[in-house]
Amino acid sequence: MEYLRFIHMIYEPIVFLIKLMMIILTSIFILGIFSIKEKIVPYTVTSNKINNDLKIVLITDLHSCYYGDNMNTLIEDIKSQNPDLVLLGGDIYNDKKSDNANTETFLKQISSISKCYFVTGNHDSKTETLKNTQEVKKATEKYGLTILDGIYDTLEINGQKINICGVDDPTIAKNSFYNQLDNTGKACDNGNFSILLSHRPELIDKYRKYDFDLVLSGHAHGGQWRIPKLINGVIAPHQGLFPKYAGGRYDFKDTTLIVSRGLARESTPVPRIFNNPEVVVINITSI
Repeated sequence: MEYLRFIHMIYEPIVFLIKLMMIILTSIFILGIFSIKEKIVPYTVTSNKINNDLKIVLITDLHSCYYGDNMNTLIEDIKSQNPDLVLLGGDIYNDKKSDNANTETFLKQISSISKCYFVTGNHDSKTETLKNTQEVKKATEKYGLTILDGIYDTLEINGQKINICGVDDPTIAKNSFYNQLDNTGKACDNGNFSILLSHRPELIDKYRKYDFDLVLSGHAHGGQWRIPKLINGVIAPHQGLFPKYAGGRYDFKDTTLIVSRGLARESTPVPRIFNNPEVVVINITSI
């Protein structure tokens, strides 16, 4: 009898706690599904080729998504970092979308923040008004950005010389892609810290044949769905299920690869789960 009384006494509190836990877990899951607020994600890369620190902002996979009136949310995110360089790593436009006004609004403002470089992604081939890749590049240049399509630029920032190298996406470069890589790889011969901006992370083994110190990519959209600390991504273009390079930092003996999870939101039919859009900030410092 006493035992039954005890069971009855603790039954309701236990049921209440179970229900409360289910509500909390459900809320966390829902917040994960609808967590489309962009994050600023910092990385630090060190090198004995660096004497004076540099800060770079990497933007990828915008796909002309909306980030506030006049794109102010994204612009202010970038301004807040006071970057030395802004690098646009592909799919800033969206060839599947009838309206690229958000991209145009963004590009009109970005070069006023710092010097900007642009490489194509597989969705930068055309827009509703720009009929091919060359027109896309010309329009982008008019906004004050430098196009990297198999070329490199050696520049000095804060007394620090670096090489900024970039290649077209393979779908755009086609047969010239590896020639573009060969040409940009020549930059590494001058002894400066060399950065390769290339949309596709899954080609890292190709990039590692050259002496780039840092490779910056996007394209994978963070694997679309994540389970933090368990699964880094579920599916990504050109990598398939459980992609190896969904997003984050990958250190190799000879280089570092940083893959942005990108900024695509409403442009994709599959929602992001536990996978916030991101603005990547890379601090490059001396050892």
